[in-house]
Amino acid sequence: MTSSKFESNDDILDFVIKKANGIKGLVDKSLEIIPNQCIQPKEHRLEKSQIDNQESIPTIDLSNFDDLNVKKSIQEAARKWGFFQIINHGIPIKVLEDLKDAAHKFFELPAEEKVKYYKESYSAGESVLMFWSAIGDKNEKFLEWRDSIKHGCNPENDSNLWPSQTRNQVLEYQKWATPLAKKLLEVLLKGLNVNDFDESLEPLLMGTMAININYYPPCPDPSITIGARRHCDVSCITLLFQDDTGGLYVRGTKGDNWIHVKPIKGALAVNIGDSLQIMSNDRYKSIEHCVAVDSSRARISVPLFVNPCFDSVIGPFSQMLKDGEKPVYKHVLFSDYWNHFFRKRPSGKASLDFAKI
Repeated sequence: MTSSKFESNDDILDFVIKKANGIKGLVDKSLEIIPNQCIQPKEHRLEKSQIDNQESIPTIDLSNFDDLNVKKSIQEAARKWGFFQIINHGIPIKVLEDLKDAAHKFFELPAEEKVKYYKESYSAGESVLMFWSAIGDKNEKFLEWRDSIKHGCNPENDSNLWPSQTRNQVLEYQKWATPLAKKLLEVLLKGLNVNDFDESLEPLLMGTMAININYYPPCPDPSITIGARRHCDVSCITLLFQDDTGGLYVRGTKGDNWIHVKPIKGALAVNIGDSLQIMSNDRYKSIEHCVAVDSSRARISVPLFVNPCFDSVIGPFSQMLKDGEKPVYKHVLFSDYWNHFFRKRPSGKASLDFAKI
């Protein structure tokens, strides 16, 4: 599959993005040939030979969250892997299932309904925003095989602007997930000898949050596309709910290998983002991950990005340097790092160079 019935870049980008048909709109046209603009360069594809079936990321049971061994497991996973799954975290299964159902309802709407939430220019503070990842130079864009909608989860964001299909479900999930994110951050900070997570630290660690809903339609040829290219997150931490389709891969500990994050019913995946790697002076690791798509099933994933405030200054905690350790990173305005990150994405871990001394 190397050609497309779409005759120009403008045709498909206009159809997918500006008219909000999305990648799903291509699939709904009984697409049999992958459009050129969706065929990823080889260096961005996930090759089967790179998948390591011997490794797996840790799964941590939070049913006894206050147990010292549980806390140590979280800290160790953040240091070694940068990625782990949590079970018995307290969020009811029904909240997660309702979120998944809401995602299907929204993305199965007609394009004329979804286009109401699309804006051509991206703003970090948007209450709601439809977006597609079109990556590359102006005349050579490569689309990831994914449709997405962002819900800004901050006091200044108006949830009444969110789609009715997702509003209540996202608000309910946010109610449960926000305190869980705070507890995880408290544990992670204690692993850095930062023992006082008070109101003064909240803007730095969880000052802005967003819940994205990603919809990965079935793909006629997953081997030449990608749902999300390899990337790290800009966040402090990300909590990810994924359905049972599978497809999330993270970098392993052996060279260029990738590890499949196998779905566990009711589990959430947690990963360290660049911001916390910077604050920890490399104690915790922000790890590359990517998403492969399925040939027969649509996949839903819902990341909650827990970020610093945009006017926060991020840099190594003073506790990291008190014994004479040299800082790996300078202090930078988070909004500057954010802008650099999204100009460069997807750049793997290269964005961290912006903050290095």
